[in-house]
Amino acid sequence: MKKKVVVIGAGFAGLSSAAHLSKKGFDVTLVEKHNQTGGRAREFKNAGFTFDMGPSWYWMPDVFEKYYQNFGHTTEDFYDLKRLSPSYRVYFGENDAVDLPSSRADLLQMFEDREKGAGKKLDKFLDEAAYKYEVGINKLVYKPSKSLFEFTDPRFLYGLLKMDVFKSLRSQVRRLFKDPHLIKILEFPVLFLGAMPDKIPALYSLMNYADMGLGTWYPMGGMHQIAKAMTKVAEEQGVEIQLNNPVEGFSYSGRGVGSVLTKNREIKADAVVAGADYHHVDQHLVDKKYRNYKKKYWDSRTMAPSSLLFYLGVDKKVSNLLHHNLFFDSDFEQHAKEIYENPKWPQNPLFYVCAPSKTDPGTAPEGKENIFILIPTAPGLGGDDEQTREKYYDLVMDRLEKLTGQKIKDHVIYKLSYAESNFKEDYSAFKGNAYGLANTLMQTAILKPSIANKKLKNLFYTGQITVPGPGVPPSIISGQVAANEINKLFN
Repeated sequence: MKKKVVVIGAGFAGLSSAAHLSKKGFDVTLVEKHNQTGGRAREFKNAGFTFDMGPSWYWMPDVFEKYYQNFGHTTEDFYDLKRLSPSYRVYFGENDAVDLPSSRADLLQMFEDREKGAGKKLDKFLDEAAYKYEVGINKLVYKPSKSLFEFTDPRFLYGLLKMDVFKSLRSQVRRLFKDPHLIKILEFPVLFLGAMPDKIPALYSLMNYADMGLGTWYPMGGMHQIAKAMTKVAEEQGVEIQLNNPVEGFSYSGRGVGSVLTKNREIKADAVVAGADYHHVDQHLVDKKYRNYKKKYWDSRTMAPSSLLFYLGVDKKVSNLLHHNLFFDSDFEQHAKEIYENPKWPQNPLFYVCAPSKTDPGTAPEGKENIFILIPTAPGLGGDDEQTREKYYDLVMDRLEKLTGQKIKDHVIYKLSYAESNFKEDYSAFKGNAYGLANTLMQTAILKPSIANKKLKNLFYTGQITVPGPGVPPSIISGQVAANEINKLFN
């Protein structure tokens, strides 16, 4: 008789875990609070516009392809994946913008044009980052990080030293480059990893390789197409998916979870994978005596940022924007400190604008534009009332209009904001975080919250607060890692 596994949460990690477990022969039920799968990558439609609610960057296409191949598919079975060229635009000020070429040769030339010798240095930097990516993404991230002994293979330890785990990304970047624009371009991918660049290990230059080496892509139809694809894979494997069915707690049997108590019914379980917010499960769903961590532990964690988001429908085509646009026309250091070192609502924030209708006309009515604006904010700030949201909306729209040289605000025909309180309400997100746990050195591998419950033998965790970390590809991998641990439990 098949062992019964309940997976909580149909985000990328939960969908991945459910599909892998079902493939391994388990009877899997996936329960989800919302009326659709995808977690933070849900979508919504209004006034003819289709909005991705969360992730908008498609990096590491090899991770997605590898996932689909595990189930006899390829990416093209589900959606048309288009490489963006240029990859994205960075605004540094008025009449001062840089488009990042998708071609490596053009990228090296762009760096060389800005700083003599920088092209050759970038070439070497990306080669080293490619090695880190190969070891980090293909070896390190598939380890459950339950014990230090997982990392004691001499070959692996040698590779770990080569990956600059004990150096900061900032020291590596600023040793090689002096041009402030180039430095910002190279440091930007870690802005969402949860710390200042001087606190992020240089290992994460692998993100630069993901950006500049593997490219920036877009699944036609939107990022929610990934969730739809993974849902189809899970259902093909025999996973039962229950929507609109939030989990309210557990019952226990001996040293394990006996069943999952949902809004609609009690589901008996031989094992459970919690893909919902780790802190929420640990502190609110699990009985106190079975919790992995105390409140003090959670309060001491460094979380990745929250975000203030605006979903806009514009009644005209907007010029001077690419699909992805970074606005670095204000003080990068100051905003980073207001997120990580002295948490407060930012005085003059950096922000990001996504205009998917530039690539995918189907996301907006004809002649109109779909625009998504994101402002990184410190987690746990509170105070994201309507007045605060409008203050920042006016601030970024004024800058957006000034830097792109056009009126936009007067042409907005649809607007929805989303911030910390929404992340808490919709995802029970700890401190309203948008990206999970920060990838600092002291929160890497075995120093992350454990993938296994330490007191309940059959409860495991997956997602962006445990291993391997935040982001869509790591979450997909996390689901596979959790599935492997349950498989070991019974086989």
